Formats: sequence, C-alpha cells, structure tokens
Amino acid sequence: MIVVTGATGNVGRTLVRLLVEAGERVTAVARRITEADVPPGVRVVAADLGDVESLRPALEGAEAAFLLVAGEDPQGIAGAAEAAGVRRLVLLSSQGAGTRPQAYGHAGRFEAAVRESGLEWTILRSGGLASNALAWAEPVRLHRTAAAPFGDVGLPFVDPDDVAAVGAAVLREDGHDGATYTLTGPAAVTPRERAAALAAALGEAVRFAEQTREEAHAQMAQFMPLPVVEGTLAILGEPTPDERRVSPDVDRVLGRAPRAFDEWAARNIAAFR
Repeated sequence: MIVVTGATGNVGRTLVRLLVEAGERVTAVARRITEADVPPGVRVVAADLGDVESLRPALEGAEAAFLLVAGEDPQGIAGAAEAAGVRRLVLLSSQGAGTRPQAYGHAGRFEAAVRESGLEWTILRSGGLASNALAWAEPVRLHRTAAAPFGDVGLPFVDPDDVAAVGAAVLREDGHDGATYTLTGPAAVTPRERAAALAAALGEAVRFAEQTREEAHAQMAQFMPLPVVEGTLAILGEPTPDERRVSPDVDRVLGRAPRAFDEWAARNIAAFR
C-alpha cells in the first residue's frame, strides 16, 4: 500500500492515477476528498497533515508514503509513519529549500525530519510548477490578459505530471534511498513566453501585462507567508545560477526529457477558454 497525501492537488491527482495504473494499492489523502476524486478501487481517507492524529489511520498498513510540506509538526508526521510500519518516505519539497534556506525554512524543517526519520527517504525539490500559470486562468478567460512581474526573466518551470511521474518511480523502485532530486523543465521560460504559449494553444492573442514588484508582492501576500513571498519574488526577479539551471534529474529517474511548458499549456488549455 502506498499513501499519497495531497491527493487532489496538481501533483497528487496524477500520482494516484499513475500508481493505480502500475498495479499498486493506493490510499489517497486530502482534507476534503471523496471517492469521486480518485480512480475506482482507491482507498480514500480525509486527513490533514496539520493534524498528525488524523493521519494515523491512513498510514496503517502502508509500505511507502508521499508527503507534502504542510502542517507544523514534521517530526510528528515522520514518527506516525514509522509507528505505522511505513518503510519509505518521499517528500515533495521546494528547490528554494536548497537555494534560499532562510526563506524556505519550513520546507527545510520537513527535509530534516525526513532525513532523520530512520526510514528510507527521497526528497524531490521541485522548481516552479507549470501549473502556477493557472493563476492566469480567470483573467485570460475574461480579458485575454496575463499579468506577472519580471516579464523577461526565465526559469525552467516543471510540468507537475513530470513531478508525479518521478514520485511514482521513487515510491515503487529501489535505488533512490538518500537521494535529493531537483526537478525542472527542459528550458528556461519567461512569463512573457508562457503567456505567448497560452495564446498559441488558444489560437487567440493574450496580452502580457508586466506587474511591478510591489503589485506582485501585494497579490502574493494574500495567500503566502511573507518570508515565502520575499523568497519567491527573489527567485522570479533575481534567480541564482542554480535556479536558472536545467536539472538532469527528471531524465535521470524517468529515462526521458522533461516536458516543455507549451506541452503543459496545450494539455490544460480548457482552463483558459
């Protein structure tokens, strides 16, 4: 049995499907989840990573677990997994935990708890997800406009389905214990270029509106902790060489190149129509 937390998210939903297609027994976990959210035969448990006790029933009988950086008790989560007999932990973390540890201390604490758990572990440090562009879905639908700061600064955004595919591989295969993989797309893409990719997939013009740093800060602060806002804006506006670099780790794990942003856009264009 493999437990997938965040099972209704951009990565988790695909991960559950991939594991089922590979013949694995899966327990899907999210705060608000029903059987309608998962493929037939998947065990569903409503639980919250912020409430370790709610997670314990989901972990019973599991051999491996896929965890998100969520809640405030990473040691408690790792301890609950060990007590349930889980052998392998895979943590979806952030590239920022390595490149900007002060801004991404929350992710760093989860990484430390997983490393110190005494279980087999693998850490997946995701770069920015291509699905972050879904923040543009409503303004593109209504006004054919996409707004972002730093319009000509490129980063190698990663397709969440590639993150899920790597997650499925390391949950099922041996040989990844103690590894920390950085997951990126195949090339750096600017916000302006991402808006153009959406326009190409739509077959209609999409106007790119460049925000000031202050405008972006105010928008992000509505749903992000302030240290994460600052760290995110620093990555978007002044990325380090490591943050700009295309990682070989998707190819290393999957034996194929990561998917480009325009492939993600074409596959998800219905959200922008």
